[in-house]
Amino acid sequence: MACDLGIRLESLRFLIRDRDSKYTESFDTVFQAEDIETLKTPPRAPRANAQCERVIGTLRREVLDYVLILNEAHVHRVLTEYQRHYNQHRPHRARNQLPPDAPAQPAPVHGLDPCRIRRTRVLGGLINEYRYAA
Repeated sequence: MACDLGIRLESLRFLIRDRDSKYTESFDTVFQAEDIETLKTPPRAPRANAQCERVIGTLRREVLDYVLILNEAHVHRVLTEYQRHYNQHRPHRARNQLPPDAPAQPAPVHGLDPCRIRRTRVLGGLINEYRYAA
């Protein structure tokens, strides 16, 4: 259990879970003892957690499968850097290849050498961001 491992639970307020029979009443009681409210997804709604599962899957596939996390400070640093990349640079198909923080397509800039590209390494080179160089 997380309490035995010394992980801080004070900041956790909710546990969202499905209605699978493997989660018994004693499972919920453990979290209730830590003042964590258990919220169950709606019955027969397999896509109720789709957004959350999509983000977690993206984090795992793009970062956490390749980085050995050393401690809480390290995971905070890694996730903060990835969040910046995800929101400010990474293209999203649902947003017409724009990152979430971009209000619109950038205005075309003339006079850039199309052969000169600037690479910015993210997460020690795990991810690379590319831009045209002036």
